[in-house]
Amino acid sequence: MSESIILRMQKDLERALLKPANKRKWVMLVDVRKCTGCHSCSVACKAENKTPEGVNYRWVKEAEDGEFPNVMRIFMPGLCMQCDNAPCIKACPAGAIYKREDSIVVIDYSKCQSCGGAAVDACPYSAISVDKGNYYTKGTPKIMDYEKGPIFEYGHKYGRVGENLPIGSCRKCHYCLHRLEMGMLPTCVTTCLGGANYFGDINDPESLVYQKAKESNVYTFLAGEGTKPTTKYVADDIELCKKCHE
Repeated sequence: MSESIILRMQKDLERALLKPANKRKWVMLVDVRKCTGCHSCSVACKAENKTPEGVNYRWVKEAEDGEFPNVMRIFMPGLCMQCDNAPCIKACPAGAIYKREDSIVVIDYSKCQSCGGAAVDACPYSAISVDKGNYYTKGTPKIMDYEKGPIFEYGHKYGRVGENLPIGSCRKCHYCLHRLEMGMLPTCVTTCLGGANYFGDINDPESLVYQKAKESNVYTFLAGEGTKPTTKYVADDIELCKKCHE
C-alpha cells in the first residue's frame, strides 16, 4: 500500500480517537483484487500477537475458476468479522465474549471457562480458536525462548509457561486493539504488500474506509447468516469469493 494511503488512514485513526468510543465504529474492508497471496498479513499478525500453534487470527485462502488459458485465481484473507449480531457472544456460556462500544468483539480471558469451544462452533467464519498451550518448536531439542515469552492483549500481560491465561481460552482477531489504543493501525494493514486492507471509522464521512465502503462491489460474506459483519470485502467476482470458503 502506498505511503500516502497509509498516512491518510493514520490521520483518520487519530481523528477517530478524539471522539468518544460510542461515536466511532471500527471497520475493515479487504479488497481481494489487490491481495497477492503473499501471506505477509498472516506472518505479521503472528509476530504482533504471538499466537501459538493452532491459533490464527489472520489467514489467506485461495480459489481458482475457469479452464486454461482462461483462468482466474483470487486470494481472500480471513479474520474475525466483528459481527454486530455475533453468534459467538450468544454461544459463550460464561459471558466472556462481548462487543465494545466501538464495534470490536473481544474476549475476557478471566471469564472464559474453557467450555471446549462453544464459541468456536458457533462462528460461521471459523475465526475463533482455543489456545491449547501448544508450541511450534515442541518435539525439537528445545522449545525456543521466544515461544515461552509473555503476550500482551487487551491491556494485560499473559505468561506462556504453565497454565496461565489465555491457555485454555478462546482467542480471535481484535483488530490489534492494543495498537489502536496507542494510535497505530492494525499490523495487517501496515504490512500488506498489495495495499488490500482499508481500516478506519465508518462513522466518519471523511475517512477513507467510509468512502471505500460506498463502492458498489462491496461483498458481505455469508450475509444470509444474519451476523451483520463489520469486516467486509471488495471484489469483482463474488461467486469466486464464495469458493474460497467451500
